[in-house]
Amino acid sequence: MTKQKILFILAGISLFVLTAGLSYFLFSNIQFSRLVSPEGTPAPTAKKSRIDPSIPRTEACPLNGALFTKQEKDIWSTRRPLAVMIENHLDSRPLSGLTSADIVYEAVAEGGITRLMGIYYCGAAGDNITLAPVRSARIYYTKLLSEYDALYAHVGGAGNCDDPTVDERAKALCFIRRNKIKDLDQFGLDFKTCHRITNRTDKEVAYEHTMACFTDELYKVAAKRKWDGWNFKFVSWKFKTDAPEKGTVNKIAFGFWSNKPDYDVVWDYDSVTNSYKRSTGGQKDIDHNFDEQTDARNVVIQFVKQTGPLDEHLHMYYEVVGTGKMLLFQDGQVISGTWSKPTLTSRTKFKDAKGVEVQFNTGRVWIELVPSGNEINYAK
Repeated sequence: MTKQKILFILAGISLFVLTAGLSYFLFSNIQFSRLVSPEGTPAPTAKKSRIDPSIPRTEACPLNGALFTKQEKDIWSTRRPLAVMIENHLDSRPLSGLTSADIVYEAVAEGGITRLMGIYYCGAAGDNITLAPVRSARIYYTKLLSEYDALYAHVGGAGNCDDPTVDERAKALCFIRRNKIKDLDQFGLDFKTCHRITNRTDKEVAYEHTMACFTDELYKVAAKRKWDGWNFKFVSWKFKTDAPEKGTVNKIAFGFWSNKPDYDVVWDYDSVTNSYKRSTGGQKDIDHNFDEQTDARNVVIQFVKQTGPLDEHLHMYYEVVGTGKMLLFQDGQVISGTWSKPTLTSRTKFKDAKGVEVQFNTGRVWIELVPSGNEINYAK
C-alpha cells in the first residue's frame, strides 16, 4: 500500500470520527434539550401562554359551556376531543394535566385503585399540555369516549382479541380495533409525542408511573392520520349561569372500595369561586403543571353496576351503557336523579327526579363512576 493511500484512509477515518462526534453533540444537546429540561423533566407549562390575555372570552366550549377566546376556538375547531388515560396510583401523585381537561371521568381500574380519563378539547387549546402519568386502556372508558368520537391516548391496555387469559368483557384493545376507535396507543408513537420522565416529581417511582404525553404532539399525529376536524354529531349538555343563591352542602365524601382509603375522595365546596376542590386519600390533589389544586364546577356521582374481578388479571367491568341513579353537586346544592345512555355513541344524559334534563354550571364537569350501593356523604 502506498504512502498516499495510507494518508487517504487516515483522512477518511478522521473525517468519519469528526462528523460522528459532531452529530452526537448536536443530537444530544439540541434535539433532546428541546424536548426535556436538563433534569429530564418537561419544561413548566405556562398556562394559556400562547393566548393574548387581553382578548375577551366570548366563545362557549361545546363540552362544558366555559367561555374561551376566539384564538382558542380557532385552534380547537381544527381538532376533535382527545381522551387520555391518567393513572391515580398513590405513587404517581401529583398528576399532571387534569386542570386543563374539560371533562374528567374516574373509576376503579383494578384492586380498588382508580384511574382517570380526561377529555381535552377547549381547555387544551391554549398550550401544549403535559399529561402524566399516562396508563393503559380499560373497556368502560372506551364506551364513554365513543360518545365524543374522541382520539384515545393510552399505553397499551387490557386484552387483545385472541388473548385467552382476559375475559371478553374486559378486552379493551379488542374493542378499540373492532369499533375503529381513533387510537393513539403510545406503543405506536414516537419519542417526541410520549416518553418516560423518571423525575417528573421529586420522588422516585416505579417505571410504570413515568409515561408522559403532550397534547400538541398527539394532535400532530392525529392530523397525519387524517383524524383532524370533528364532524361527529355531538349533542352538548345544557348549561346555565351560577345560581344567585348558593346552598349549604359544603363537603362531599365517598370511597370506591372500602379497603382502599388512599383512593377515598373529598370535594370541598368553595362558595367564593362556586367550585369544588378535590382531595384524595386525605391529601389535596395538586396539578403538577401549575401547582394548583384540582377543582370542578360540577361533580356528578354516576352510580354504575360493578362486576368482577373477571379474570386472572383482576379486571373489573362497569356498566356505562344503560340507566342508573345519579347525584349532581353544584352551587352548594345537590340534585338527585338518573342517568341514561341507550347506545354506545349516544350522549349520557342526566335528569332530575322529575325527568327534566339537568343544566350544568359552565366549567369543568367531573364524573365519578361509583359502584351502585356505595354511600355518599355530604355535609350541610
